[in-house]
Amino acid sequence: MSAALQLVDLHAAAAAPQQWYAVPVVLEPEVAEDPAPAPPRVPPVCTLAFYRKHTERMLHRYLYASMLVGRAPYILQEPLNRGLVSSRPVRSFEDAVIFVLDMETSLARLDALDRLILGRVVLQEYTHSETALLLGIGTRAVESRLGHALDRLTRVLLEFRLLLLPS
Repeated sequence: MSAALQLVDLHAAAAAPQQWYAVPVVLEPEVAEDPAPAPPRVPPVCTLAFYRKHTERMLHRYLYASMLVGRAPYILQEPLNRGLVSSRPVRSFEDAVIFVLDMETSLARLDALDRLILGRVVLQEYTHSETALLLGIGTRAVESRLGHALDRLTRVLLEFRLLLLPS
């Protein structure tokens, strides 16, 4: 609608206020279209890479606990029953020993190169390039092997129930 037509209507309405009334507006009925069906809700994909930082924290905790315990199997000289130490805080020396033994068992299931890379980068906090020089491999190889090693360790920790999935 042009502005000139609107001004004529306003002028007519202002000139005769007694004749002002609401004009019924006829709306066309809306046709209810069937909306496209919503795509099914797919839960987000949770890969093992999601747990890498938690696995690194577990390795730091393992380093600290192993320094506190020392060579625990020679100290206790009796078999230990495994408990859910990782899902709760370590309260006693026995809990720390169980945790260290479980982590050692988990780490033993990795390749030697994976253990070396995890030890250098995560525990000793070398950079990727320093680790590559120490191990005699490329920097990109260290970067890719580190991610794969953390994922393998995460899988082992989940298998041993040392790392619990969120519920």
